[in-house]
Amino acid sequence: MPQLRVRPLSGRIGVQAVGEVSLTTRGIWERALEQAVREDEDVYYLELSAVTFVDVAGVDALAGAAQRLRDGRRIVVDRPPPALPRLLELFWPGLRTIEVSKS
Repeated sequence: MPQLRVRPLSGRIGVQAVGEVSLTTRGIWERALEQAVREDEDVYYLELSAVTFVDVAGVDALAGAAQRLRDGRRIVVDRPPPALPRLLELFWPGLRTIEVSKS
């Protein structure tokens, strides 16, 4: 059964996710994204280098959270699985509240 673990980052505001984002882990993912929306910092980091899979509904949840951010805030997605930036560009082109970082 797929699993997803989320833990706070050290040294910056955000979380590191490990595992996969799918139907069975959606609740964990959505709670992490709600935290991003509630945070007061201008930048919230999602470190996803250890995420092996994100389904379209998971990317939809990310885009929805980013659209609810107050003006001037953004989510930086660090080292996501290859499908995530492709899906963002395909279904949510020009969404300025998400920045994808590959470093």
